[in-house]
Amino acid sequence: MKNPHYILFDTPERDQLYPFTHTRPVAACRIGLLTIREKWEKWLKVSPIGYFTMDYLQPKFPLIKAPQNTVTILVNGHLLPSAAVVKTIRALQPGQELYKNGRLLAKAVSGDDFFLPADQARIDFEDDIIRIDQPWHIAQYNDAALRDDFALLTRGRKSAPAAAGNTLLNPKQIFIEPGARVSCSILNAETGPIYIGKDAEVMEGCTIRGPFGMATGAVLKMGTRVYGATSLGERCVVGGEVKNSVFFNYSNKAHDGYLGDAVIGEWCNLGAGTTCSNLKNNAREVRVWMEAKNEAWSAGLKCGVLMGDYSRCGINTMFNTGTVIGVSCNVFGGDFPPKYLPSFSWGGQQHAGEKYRLTEALRDAGAWMQLKGQALTEADQQILTRIFHG
Repeated sequence: MKNPHYILFDTPERDQLYPFTHTRPVAACRIGLLTIREKWEKWLKVSPIGYFTMDYLQPKFPLIKAPQNTVTILVNGHLLPSAAVVKTIRALQPGQELYKNGRLLAKAVSGDDFFLPADQARIDFEDDIIRIDQPWHIAQYNDAALRDDFALLTRGRKSAPAAAGNTLLNPKQIFIEPGARVSCSILNAETGPIYIGKDAEVMEGCTIRGPFGMATGAVLKMGTRVYGATSLGERCVVGGEVKNSVFFNYSNKAHDGYLGDAVIGEWCNLGAGTTCSNLKNNAREVRVWMEAKNEAWSAGLKCGVLMGDYSRCGINTMFNTGTVIGVSCNVFGGDFPPKYLPSFSWGGQQHAGEKYRLTEALRDAGAWMQLKGQALTEADQQILTRIFHG
């Protein structure tokens, strides 16, 4: 089969990834150095790949239909690519479906009736896979994703040189893109690779243990301490102490404070001194509130804060283990916030039930975006308005 067309589709299980999938398809989530879609584009050598997602998200994340008389291969947006799964998906013929443990991974179809029930030739995939099914998976599987993405992005390429005054351990596993600046810092890749993106900056006195990656234009402030496996999206600014955490694009934790086993969405800001717990005092399992299920699920022994897009917290905010912050929340106050704050919450424990007014929320989201030279688009406003009204 020549030049099939690829689409990444959401499943009904996408609601288990709230708050991050309130504002994006599953495949637009970042894990490792790339979003899930970016990984598939590089593995398949096809770009752009479109999304099949919720109606209110499609204007920002468009569905790109196949040219006439072209076979479409639909790929589950929860699935991370690997050599084995890519090879199997490439080989699918029209009418074939690929499954793992009874769950659809991919299918090849002719025409536009993507999910029309039909008699299909079913193939069971026997190798291991990584799926992102709950929000804490983004941090839990970030180590493996960082290593895979590092190999994918650097294969056959040569790193830019590191400036004098830096200490590099295992330099073969350190890659610096053109335009990046690294000053008087320690980069230890003995525990995993380190990737410094184009025009990124590592200020003086930073200590980094891999695996670690920072995307285009990201910044580590002076004296930042980073433990693997940590990823910074585009234009993020990070300081203090961070361990095994993922920042989506354009978010800040610019000052002291600890963040561990956490996932921070886009356009978030953590005030100076913000600290989150990632391990309970009794060392028992962390239970995380699942908004769509209206119940708490086990996230294992470690889980930090999970913060949706456009949310912010004031100085010296303290987050309990496994706290979930929805989309466009403004968190402040002297007490621990509740362990679950729904989207558009205003305040903290003392303001329970208060809601961010939509007009002000849109205004403030736009103001934060302007700080990094971006603008709140009509599609962004429509998405936030839909979330606000439920």
